[in-house]
Amino acid sequence: MSLRVPPPILLLLSLLAMYLLSRFYPILTIDFSGKSILVSVLCFIGVIPGFTAIIAFAKANTTIDPRHPQKTSRLVTTGIYRFTRNPMYIGLVFFLLAAAFYFSALSCFVIIPIFIWVMNNFQIEPEEEVLLAMFGDEYLQYCRNVRRWC
Repeated sequence: MSLRVPPPILLLLSLLAMYLLSRFYPILTIDFSGKSILVSVLCFIGVIPGFTAIIAFAKANTTIDPRHPQKTSRLVTTGIYRFTRNPMYIGLVFFLLAAAFYFSALSCFVIIPIFIWVMNNFQIEPEEEVLLAMFGDEYLQYCRNVRRWC
């Protein structure tokens, strides 16, 4: 698998796109009291799945680098991975959701489904192909029991 843009860079590019949309094409600006609290809560929620995923990978003594899934030493199915196959990416979506509210423009929300589509097609599917080749039936069973996005 050859990933051209690592997920953290894709997140930064998405944030930049949101900023530019809010600045130059701010369709239906949204502002309300409590916006900063909502943004903070969404960011906090975004940290939880990513942090717990990193802990699960550390306990399993395997790589967290999404650019090289072939370096995975074991399939992680415990902790947060009992509920979702991609908790780190779910965390990134919460950051984008927080950013969309922060930038206060409805136009920013269009970036979120684009981000999810790109992640599904150019990151998750190639990762899954490698994991299937490495772990075979064990990975297939895991995929049957646990959803990609929860």
